[in-house]
Amino acid sequence: MSTTITARPGTPFIEITREFAAPPSAVLRAHTDPELLVQWLGPHGMEMELVEFDARSGGGYEYIHRDSRGEYRFRGVYHTVSADRIIQTFEFLGAPGEVTLESMTLTDLDGRTRVVTQSVFPSVSARDTALESGMSRGITESFERLDKVLGD
Repeated sequence: MSTTITARPGTPFIEITREFAAPPSAVLRAHTDPELLVQWLGPHGMEMELVEFDARSGGGYEYIHRDSRGEYRFRGVYHTVSADRIIQTFEFLGAPGEVTLESMTLTDLDGRTRVVTQSVFPSVSARDTALESGMSRGITESFERLDKVLGD
């Protein structure tokens, strides 16, 4: 499966689209079950530690990715967690205050799932910095790892 990442010039938005060979309930569980999440979220070669994880409307999360170059901390708040949608904030603590609002929608395609995530950054500059940081690689490799988790 291929991941499509769309970032139109001059806008603070990113849209990510990906299909998975699993039903929406399985894809949602992979996003909300801490034992599954640590198996796939992040680029290849990264270890993940959950500091906080409460995947429900009003809950929050904080995690650390580690590799040989260092550690990278992230946090956010879940605003909505439902059967077909997660709305959350996302903040890389290496750039504090640059909080992104993300909306992920799960669409049932007869046993397969289309995931569309729309992210709104606080500025075009913040969006461009995230893209230049290797975000695209992290998203693509995470979804490759998610494919394996969903296949088990």
